[in-house]
Amino acid sequence: MNGSTTSRRRRKATAAVIAVAAMVTAVCFVASSATAAHRDAITLTVDVFGDFGYKDLYAQYQQSHPGITIKEDTEQYAPHHTALAQHLATGAGADDIEAIEVGYIAQFAAQPQNFVDLRQYGASDLKSRYPAWKYDQAVSSNGSVIGLGTDVGSLGICYRTDLFKKAGLPTDPATLGKMWPTWSKFLAVGQQFQSKIGANGPKFIDSGSNLYNAIIAQANPAYYNAQGKVIAASNPKIKGAWDTTMQAISMGLDKGLSAFSNDWNTGFKKGTFATVTCPAWMMGYIQGQAPATKGKWNIAPVPGGGGSWGGSFLTVTKQSQHPAEAADLVKFLTSPASELYVFQHTGNLPSEIPVLTSKAVQSFTNPFFSGAPVGKIFAGSALALKPQVLGPHQGDYQTAASNAIQRVEQKKQSANASWQQFLTDVQNVGG
Repeated sequence: MNGSTTSRRRRKATAAVIAVAAMVTAVCFVASSATAAHRDAITLTVDVFGDFGYKDLYAQYQQSHPGITIKEDTEQYAPHHTALAQHLATGAGADDIEAIEVGYIAQFAAQPQNFVDLRQYGASDLKSRYPAWKYDQAVSSNGSVIGLGTDVGSLGICYRTDLFKKAGLPTDPATLGKMWPTWSKFLAVGQQFQSKIGANGPKFIDSGSNLYNAIIAQANPAYYNAQGKVIAASNPKIKGAWDTTMQAISMGLDKGLSAFSNDWNTGFKKGTFATVTCPAWMMGYIQGQAPATKGKWNIAPVPGGGGSWGGSFLTVTKQSQHPAEAADLVKFLTSPASELYVFQHTGNLPSEIPVLTSKAVQSFTNPFFSGAPVGKIFAGSALALKPQVLGPHQGDYQTAASNAIQRVEQKKQSANASWQQFLTDVQNVGG
């Protein structure tokens, strides 16, 4: 999810981050760095999904830790988590460090025997830096801390100002936010867009799944209630999200693309859709996929009043032959300095309170998105967030819903038949 920035801004940001990182390293990592420098050369493997924006940070860490080489493996979102589950079940194949998205963290937190307890390496001392809900998501029932947070996924709507202008719609974020306070009014704006652009032109939204997932991200509870019971079939908020998505499809507003597919990536470049539900991390993804569209995007408030979709953790697996060194790298990559650097270069929103409240984040604007005050927009939402109840199969249910929506988009099933199959899939997965 690397974004493009000017060389001057990049040098300035890099210098600032290096200065802060030096301070953090001096305070927190002197002992571990000195130890690593005198050990035999080792390679640490890091398995992520998508681009976490760590390339420059790897280089910085390797420079200050002689003898350590970092190798990153990158997979797609769902296959990454499926493979991790298989590696843990078989006891082989996992990397030293594994990234886990929030939709799957409960599943893996229920397996503390497979992860290094990061309390052994100072995680307890870092607890106060995180919102309590973020830190606690990676705490197992036995108290083990299996991961440290990388980012949180506050929501907005990213939209193409050039396409909105072509359709005769306002392009000012505040005006648009007032036009779509609810999802039904968002679809009404989509109707206006589509009537001007035409059925054969760009679509208003990219993907029914992305629309659905954003609405679900605002639901509390969603798939699980406070007691951990699966309520997908009985929770009207789930059916409501489905019905809104089906309405968008029936109105002809949906391009019907699968998120993270080649066609979706091409859609960003060619402008085949005008809006995408936009967690903070989506900014970096758009910049990486379509750098030539700089200045054609902006960000407006999300209908429904905030919410969070996404956010991840870094864990150290018990399969690691170098747990101390891996834990040290995790602490570095999730340090305030590193999270600030990633935010300024990719848009992934920091998960730590001192960074979210810092002037560097609160005053940050993104020229790629028409100078939108993205720091204020996303950080404010994150600090006010009331977290959703999660369960061990959150990610599985999300995948099942996406598959169900795609069946409708591809005209393989009716809306009702696909909904019923989704409920059956949820039941088969279990709680």
